[in-house]
Amino acid sequence: MRREKRRRLSGLFLLLLAALIILRLHSPDSFSFTMWTRHRGLQAENGQFLLEGEPLRILGGSMHYFRVPAAYWRDRMLKMKACGLNTLTTYVPWNLHEPQRGKFDFSGDLDLGDFLATAADVGLWVILRPGPYICAEWDLGGLPSWLLRDKDMELRTTYKGFAQATEAYFDDLIPRVLKHQYSRGGAIIAVQVENEYGSYAKDANYMEFIKTALVRRGIVELLLTSDNKDGISSGSMEGVLATINFQKIEPILFSYLESIQGNKPVMVMEYWTGWFDHWGGDHHVFDVDQMISTVADVLTKGASINLYMFHGGTNFGFMAGALHFHEYRSDVTSYDYDAPLTEAGDYTSKYYKLREIFSKHHVEPLLPPPVQLSKASYGGVQLKRSISLWDALHLTGEPYKSEVPVNMENLPVNDGNGQSYGYTLYETVIYGGGKFQTKGHVRDRAQVFVSSQPVGFVDHKKQELDIPEVPGYRKLRILVENCGRVNYGPRMNDQRKGLVGDVFLRDVPLKNFRIYSLDLNATFLSSLNKLQWTDGNDEKTGPVFFQGALQVPYGPQDTYLSMKGWRKGVVFVNGRNLGRYWEIGPQETLYLPGTWLWPGVNEITIFEEQEAGSSLYSVEAPMLGRTQYVD
Repeated sequence: MRREKRRRLSGLFLLLLAALIILRLHSPDSFSFTMWTRHRGLQAENGQFLLEGEPLRILGGSMHYFRVPAAYWRDRMLKMKACGLNTLTTYVPWNLHEPQRGKFDFSGDLDLGDFLATAADVGLWVILRPGPYICAEWDLGGLPSWLLRDKDMELRTTYKGFAQATEAYFDDLIPRVLKHQYSRGGAIIAVQVENEYGSYAKDANYMEFIKTALVRRGIVELLLTSDNKDGISSGSMEGVLATINFQKIEPILFSYLESIQGNKPVMVMEYWTGWFDHWGGDHHVFDVDQMISTVADVLTKGASINLYMFHGGTNFGFMAGALHFHEYRSDVTSYDYDAPLTEAGDYTSKYYKLREIFSKHHVEPLLPPPVQLSKASYGGVQLKRSISLWDALHLTGEPYKSEVPVNMENLPVNDGNGQSYGYTLYETVIYGGGKFQTKGHVRDRAQVFVSSQPVGFVDHKKQELDIPEVPGYRKLRILVENCGRVNYGPRMNDQRKGLVGDVFLRDVPLKNFRIYSLDLNATFLSSLNKLQWTDGNDEKTGPVFFQGALQVPYGPQDTYLSMKGWRKGVVFVNGRNLGRYWEIGPQETLYLPGTWLWPGVNEITIFEEQEAGSSLYSVEAPMLGRTQYVD
């Protein structure tokens, strides 16, 4: 009896062993994560990284889940894995996850937990960069705009208002990621403390505050900081590994890292594979051979590396940020970045050359790259109807009345959180005409109307225009667009939008405004369908809404909308905001993910500020504009 029992147990053991061998052969990455013995997480000792006491060279790439539809996460990760990467890095955008104070959203394309679980399943380690500030060419560097309702707000400091909001945010965020830490069987091997704080450095106590906030809530994996060469000295801290960001290698950087933290491993947290674009500029590209040469040099020196970006994705909606040093420049919708994977996840020459380099750092041959997702051209969009903004204005509700202008963030809307994005309309009554002056109080761009007739634009540079002289009282309308809050630099606290102070006519400040919040949210868009539209697209002059139909056969594929001939505005497809377009370029197409389309009729809604184009087409290739090489 006992012999029979032993024989059965022996048979079960052999079956289990065979199953594990099959699993190992068919899914080596999943096997390594599920069967990995977890005793010692990532350590930075004796000039190298160690995981379970074994040397680990981090070959990483950045991909932001909030810039890529969730349906495509696995595809992009498998492509990273096939290129030879072993680590993925991502930021966490506070402004998307807490759009209203105390109300959190981690659903759908914002399901961070699912993103981390997918990375583990694919076999990628994760370096998490939770902020609260992330930069990332993202509106206000990822910070929620409702913070700016406090007139005394000091962002990225231990100022009470910011510190309390950060603590409340971490109270919700950090428990969501704890189970994804390496020590608990997850993919997170390291967590970044804030982001490039050395370039800001307004509060000597701030970084310790963030570190403590992470550790106190249960973060146990390796902590690190990330700075460019000008910020390392101010951004590093005791007991936290310092890493470096650059595009051009300077030998002194590695020796400087050693001088401040001794015999620790060198990690390039951001090696910039390309660059981002701004409206009115060119499409930036970075020479592939120069990039490969630097990556090879970094690896030869024994350092670890993370490619920023490996896959850039898209600044969907109104989320693109801006820079403002000598002048204000807003970023385009595409975040293609000239990265190894394009905006739509396609392979580039950079990808294949990187794969060749990284393959030399693997014992086993790399898996073949996944099949590239196909693209489609669906032809013309039938623009069936149009309606003027003035005929739809009542959908925003009763306007807010104020003697003086009120900035977007401090409007009494959105359950007391103010307006975050989009447009704000200011109306008042004037007599006669004359010189209209903004004195720098328009943020960022405004179209000015007398009654419904456009008279010109004002922005950061152009701050005056002439109102035609007509005897009598008329309605002055100022339609202000938030073109993106600065995401980097010393102007972070000065990012309130709309009219941020008085505007003048004949040097007299205008008073008694009616203010409309036009954030163009889902509720507003759906209510448009209840209105009496004009058939066809005869209503050419903006601001005007157009609606049309994009016919898609069975099996929707990725495509692009060509905005050639249109002036400036925003496009929505099936209620999703694809982002801004602008005739000044460089970007001429908007990326439309196939996963956001359905077979049959797809509703296209366009808000055109100035003048409609004669047609709208779905094309199968992007047009990102004239190129300029990054030096």
